[in-house]
Amino acid sequence: MAQGEVLGEVLGFEEYVRTRQEALLRSARRLVPDPVDAQDLLQTALARTFGRWDGIADKSLADAYLRRVMINTRTEWWRARRLEEVPTEELPDASVEDGTEQRADRALLMDILSVLAPKQRSVVVLRHWEQMSTEETAAALGMSAGTVKSTLHRALARLREELESRSADEAEARMLERAEHGGGLIGRQDRGRERCVA
Repeated sequence: MAQGEVLGEVLGFEEYVRTRQEALLRSARRLVPDPVDAQDLLQTALARTFGRWDGIADKSLADAYLRRVMINTRTEWWRARRLEEVPTEELPDASVEDGTEQRADRALLMDILSVLAPKQRSVVVLRHWEQMSTEETAAALGMSAGTVKSTLHRALARLREELESRSADEAEARMLERAEHGGGLIGRQDRGRERCVA
């Protein structure tokens, strides 16, 4: 292969990365919630894709190819790390920028997605965030359309359970907080009795 052809391939890949990097990083961010891990995931996937770039005959399929590489890489990482827990001194900042509901909802959804197994998360991300059809998702993940549908059904049911559980926990926490601060119904009744006795 001539040096010019190699240079052409490099420039083609570099141009692709330059134009698609932000969109690809958003995809990576949906697969792994930690921003640093998402960047690592994308860089690893790009490095793996670079070696096979000339084998992608139809460059319009490059995004789908790269998403598949990211999903496979993330699955490898998950298998390697699933028994490890990383202790930390500080809890992550749970504050919502500017108090916007949209960002709060997105943060909650990203957090809730973490309860899913990697395959379930991949299906949800591709079908609902990437807006891929069932058939496209099946092709990207190397599974049948029926498996995509059943996996999506189970994943959405699991997400609903988690959301309902968290909503119930939050409601209970609010009731306890009100009771502790005398703002609950019990607190008001007790204060009324105290006034009557006095």
